[in-house]
Amino acid sequence: MNPEKDFAPLTPNIVRALNDKLYEKRKVAALEIEKLVREFVAQNNTVQIKHVIQTLSQEFALSQHPHSRKGGLIGLAACSIALGKDSGLYLKELIEPVLTCFNDADSRLRYYACEALYNIVKVARGAVLPHFNVLFDGLSKLAADPDPNVKSGSELLDRLLKDIVTESNKFDLVGFIPLLRERIYSNNQYARQFIISWILVLESVPDINLLDYLPEILDGLFQILGDNGKEIRKMCEVVLGEFLKETKKSPSSVKFAEMANILVIHCQTTDDLIQLTAMCWLREFIQLAGRVMLPYSSGILTAVLPCLAYDDRKRNIKEVASVCNQSLMKLVTPEDDEPDEPRPVVQKQAGPSPEDCAAKQEGAASGGPDGSCDSSFSSGISVFTPASAERAPVTLHLDGIVQVLNCHLSDTAIGMMTRIAVLKWLYHLYIKTPRKMSRHTDSLFPVLLQTLSDESDEVILKDLEVLAEIASSPAGQTDDPGPLDGPDLRVSHSELQAPTPGRAGLLNTPGTKGLECSPSTPTMNSYFYKFMINLLKRFSSERKLLEVRGAFIIRQLCLLLHAESIFHSMADILLREEDLTFASTMVHTLNTILLTSTELFQLRNQLKDLKTPESRNLFCCLYRSWCHNPVTTVSLCFLTQNYRHAYDLIQKFGDLEVTVDFLTEVDKLVQLIECPIFTYLRLQLLDVKSNPYLIKALYGLLMLLPQSSAFQLLSHRLQCVPNPELLQTEDGLKAAPKSQKADSPSIDYAELLQHFERVQKKHLEVRHQRSGRGDHLDRRVVL
Repeated sequence: MNPEKDFAPLTPNIVRALNDKLYEKRKVAALEIEKLVREFVAQNNTVQIKHVIQTLSQEFALSQHPHSRKGGLIGLAACSIALGKDSGLYLKELIEPVLTCFNDADSRLRYYACEALYNIVKVARGAVLPHFNVLFDGLSKLAADPDPNVKSGSELLDRLLKDIVTESNKFDLVGFIPLLRERIYSNNQYARQFIISWILVLESVPDINLLDYLPEILDGLFQILGDNGKEIRKMCEVVLGEFLKETKKSPSSVKFAEMANILVIHCQTTDDLIQLTAMCWLREFIQLAGRVMLPYSSGILTAVLPCLAYDDRKRNIKEVASVCNQSLMKLVTPEDDEPDEPRPVVQKQAGPSPEDCAAKQEGAASGGPDGSCDSSFSSGISVFTPASAERAPVTLHLDGIVQVLNCHLSDTAIGMMTRIAVLKWLYHLYIKTPRKMSRHTDSLFPVLLQTLSDESDEVILKDLEVLAEIASSPAGQTDDPGPLDGPDLRVSHSELQAPTPGRAGLLNTPGTKGLECSPSTPTMNSYFYKFMINLLKRFSSERKLLEVRGAFIIRQLCLLLHAESIFHSMADILLREEDLTFASTMVHTLNTILLTSTELFQLRNQLKDLKTPESRNLFCCLYRSWCHNPVTTVSLCFLTQNYRHAYDLIQKFGDLEVTVDFLTEVDKLVQLIECPIFTYLRLQLLDVKSNPYLIKALYGLLMLLPQSSAFQLLSHRLQCVPNPELLQTEDGLKAAPKSQKADSPSIDYAELLQHFERVQKKHLEVRHQRSGRGDHLDRRVVL
């Protein structure tokens, strides 16, 4: 500093003392400055006051010499003390040079700057509020200062400023929020603590409504919640807890829509505390905002569904996620569906929707950039911006929701509980919004069929419920038999063939709207037949699925849909099956279910007497497919009490190739005759004269069997057949002899027998061809 320079009105002694390295001398100079400024205030000499402040600022506080800077700081503080209540007129000039010194490399100088600013603020009080942003910015830097003395000084200044803000009602919150939004993303531990403490203070001031600006800082708060410091995490938890309380108290003033995506992002984080807190917020948002959250459903499901598969280590998150899932599901109502009006049939190739869905699904499965699940599953973060967030009333858009559900169901790594939740969602959507969901069935159908191979019975059961709803939903009705000949059902010679409508035969071909064969059958839509075809194709390609789960799947379907329609359609499809080995196995499976399952009780009763045209029609349909397996055909005749025809069939067995498998099935049939299901048949053996062909048929089976346990069992049973002469009563002698139950006039048994012979001849040819190629083990029995 130039000692010859004129610093008037500051005296040379004051200037010399301000530049001294000793604090005591600088303090004496400050007292002189205070006295001098008081005189100018008394004289109302603003020009000299400004000149003193400018000199102290430019020549001292911003000097290159450290002792001069220290002198300038203490001098500016002295000016503020001297000005008193008038200091507010000069605050900009007083504060700016002090804040500049906050960035000084010398920690002692930063401390003196902090001390000076404390004195300036203490005198000005509420007058500093227009300068709050620059003060806050400076303090946020000092809060992270490495020097403990500087940090301690900044804390004193911070408390003073908080007291001033708390006392005042002139705080400019609108002007402060942009700065707070910027500073809240600081990674420094002390800066974060400083930010959180200020938010707590502002939240506690009655005249300051920080809830209106919560969308601006909520993301930053969740970032701070992931801090490594326990104290900061605890403070942030308290802040978020206070905001959530305010949200519950004043839901009408909360901007739920603006914060939904923020919560969705943080619900997908790997930090347990952040995820649990975000999930709790999401739960409250769904319950408080209701249908306002519907446009964000796809994002919410992306965040919530994976949490449902968490184990006990994350039980709290799982429980909250479950509540979120259930609450969101309740928001979807029948009013969200399209109006029930006639609409033109959409051809499969006409619109882009099915292809787009398929393309998206393919992209998701391959992990490509077009996959709808790529961002959510690979990065763990997914943001969904609703197209109709600002509209009223809220419209439910299913595209995003179905896309998310499809991706989760397609992902084999997803846990069982998540898959069950996805299937429950699909079922719920098909129940509540069937017309909207019908547009997505083409994209969902392959995934639902694939899910039948899941390891969990519960998943399969829920999957069957969805498929049954699709197959029976009125929204799936079409006047075009597209599913029968569309691209999804184009099959090669080795695959199942769908029967062509209008073919000749005993089956009365139903309309394309369903396969019902009696007036009591519920109306099935075009997807029912497609489902049956694809189910059999799956059984054909996955024999283990048929062996392990086939009976379970078919029995459940018989509960969910109409059992008669299921058996009728499967028999119809198997009639055209080219893989005769599979056809025989499948017929055997269906026959076992028909004869043993409690779910089929009504259907068995319907077939037992063949009293109605519908039951006779069903018998003929089943018979034609049952011919793929000779023994099951006989059991069907036993069930329907066609004993004479059963006897005729057994007579034809002499022309068949008797194998070990064949005899094993005869053995099983004998065991089945001893079961409760055939109680009526065994009782009919008492009436020998009325049922001669029943006895002949049983003796025929006996003659087919080798000397085995089954042979002994049936032999003992036939030995119990009474002598008809001994059973004659006086009334019976007078009465005309009862004849066997008359054959139904509408059933051509001769034609059925010819059909049986043709089918068995085809089976024999196939076996011989395989034997000639050496790929078939000859299991014939040498008698």
